[in-house]
Amino acid sequence: MNTSFIGFAVLAFLAIVLLIESIYLFWSSHHGPVVKRMDERIRALSAGGNVSAEQLSILKQRMLSESPALTRLLLVLPRVHTLDRQLQQSGLTWSVARFVTYALLSGLTGLFIGFVLHVPWTVMLGLAGASALLPLMVLRRKRGKRVLQLERQLPDAADLIGRALRAGHSFPAALGMVGEELPNPLGGEFALAFDEINYGVSMNDALLNMVNRVPVDDLRYFVIAVLIQREAGGNLAEILGCISNIIRERLKLLGKVRVLSAEGRLSAWILGLLPFVVVGVLSLLNPGYIKVFWADPTGIRLAVSALTMMLFGILWMRKVIRIRV
Repeated sequence: MNTSFIGFAVLAFLAIVLLIESIYLFWSSHHGPVVKRMDERIRALSAGGNVSAEQLSILKQRMLSESPALTRLLLVLPRVHTLDRQLQQSGLTWSVARFVTYALLSGLTGLFIGFVLHVPWTVMLGLAGASALLPLMVLRRKRGKRVLQLERQLPDAADLIGRALRAGHSFPAALGMVGEELPNPLGGEFALAFDEINYGVSMNDALLNMVNRVPVDDLRYFVIAVLIQREAGGNLAEILGCISNIIRERLKLLGKVRVLSAEGRLSAWILGLLPFVVVGVLSLLNPGYIKVFWADPTGIRLAVSALTMMLFGILWMRKVIRIRV
């Protein structure tokens, strides 16, 4: 092959690549998202400037997904904002899109396991639905553990703020001290509230945002006490000391209740899981013996009736062992 032709082809390829790169850089420099945000800020700061209808905010907005098209699709789902709030409250780094992806993958895995075991479509769909609930169970468990940690740390935070106020510090400075001294998760929440105040968010909005992120009733009472004191006045350090004592006494009573109800909770777990464990073991050891539950119509009716009664029994045991303090 002629050497000049090869050189011409290489130069033509480089020229096309450079042309595409120049077009992309030109478009980004004049019509990119960064340029649009900068233009809106400049118009907002200029006298009489008009900005877009979207209200500019100094707070970082939490996204449902990284793709705008997928975000619009997720907004169609019911209670998607509640799910996003629970993901934020659990401390997980998942987005709603990742959570939905995990649920779909878990459901497909359950469907595949049912297909491998050659079970009927009704059992296969039930197995897929139960597998799809696994990410939700992980979310609920993570959220419950984080809420328990937040409740245990809140009395120390109230005492620290009270001591800082008695020493002459301002309330925002006391919030910053809590964010530095206390470990996560509560220390990070107070540090985030302190940063919001430093960035220009009002005290009331920063505290209310922290209440939305932390699903703890005691923190809600704490914030309400602070907001009332800011409006009506009073000794905030003494109020916070009383709140911390009330929270500690409530946690002490809750610990006693959990100890007394431990036997009932263990019995509920055993009674709820034992039938499924027995069915799983028998399916592996003697498949023909347990096959009647999804091969015979009478067995299917018996299985549905048993699962329905078990569901009501589990709900009843859950209501009995869950004692709110």
